[in-house]
Amino acid sequence: MRAAILREYGEPLEIDTVPDPDPDPDGAVVAVEACGLCRSDWHAWKGHGEWADDNVPLGQVLGHEPAGEVLAVGEEVDRIAVGDRVVVPFSLGDGTCHNCRSGHSNVCRDGLALGFQPEAPGAFAEQVAVPAADYNLVRLPDTLEPRDAAVLGCRYMTAYHALASRADLAGGDWLAVHGCGGVGLSAVQLADVLGARIVAVDPDDRARDRAETLGANATIDPGTTDPVGEIHAITDGGADVSLDALGIAETCRNSVRCLRERGTHAQVGLTTDEERGEVSLPTDWMTRWEITFVGSRGMPPTSYARLFDLVAANDVDLAGLVAREISLEDVSARLSAMTDHETVGVEVITEF
Repeated sequence: MRAAILREYGEPLEIDTVPDPDPDPDGAVVAVEACGLCRSDWHAWKGHGEWADDNVPLGQVLGHEPAGEVLAVGEEVDRIAVGDRVVVPFSLGDGTCHNCRSGHSNVCRDGLALGFQPEAPGAFAEQVAVPAADYNLVRLPDTLEPRDAAVLGCRYMTAYHALASRADLAGGDWLAVHGCGGVGLSAVQLADVLGARIVAVDPDDRARDRAETLGANATIDPGTTDPVGEIHAITDGGADVSLDALGIAETCRNSVRCLRERGTHAQVGLTTDEERGEVSLPTDWMTRWEITFVGSRGMPPTSYARLFDLVAANDVDLAGLVAREISLEDVSARLSAMTDHETVGVEVITEF
């Protein structure tokens, strides 16, 4: 099969032919029909994560937002069958530990990160192997096309988990979204569906325009306006929930500072090599006003049914997030474009 392989950090991926994967006894192999391109892929491509012993090794097949059709299953698989249309969560649980059994496989201690570890080659390829298939694979509703399912695969479900499960966003709440890339725009669209009021912050005109199209009540250009003061003014006291979808020190601190009393900050964006995993915060102020800071990573497969129901019940236009469909050969150029924040919305590989 063809796959895109990381040979040198920051250099074009190598498109090469590698052996087709075989399923583990409890695993499956999925023919990839679509795979999203995400800023987490950019972090891996740049070699970030050394400060957390988490940088992706050279030789890795990247890609962690796939949807497709099951080609083969191991002899221990009961629930998933050949021919099933599925989406693959990027945080793969072992299916047996306490976290997995309690519905929190996204923090499974023995789990794997699809596309980021040698034990879990990714989906910038024609096929991808998935361990613990009965637990990890999620069947798709008939109404979802592979491209739109790939949109759900990381950024959308990450935004949903952050807002609905970690930050408890409620109807009528004010949400501030800092950074309107794929996960930020997903958060805007989901928050609108959930009945929240939204302020979207991004220096890019196109990103702000798209945020308005997807439901933002107001947008802010942080290059011309202090976003913290402006959010406090727009919301009459501060946001109830704020999400940092970018991960740099400035957006993290702005997200915390823009909250009202007893507000909740959700951290989704990962830091760059400038922050190296550490951001200073106004902890005395956070203590004074009982500010909650939560981390949020992906979403367990046990939550997909609720997300599917929400999308179907509200006729959510997932295609509205898709800015570009690309081929495997385009991936390197599009990763490079992320360096200067030249991408808008979600880009999806549909040609392998």
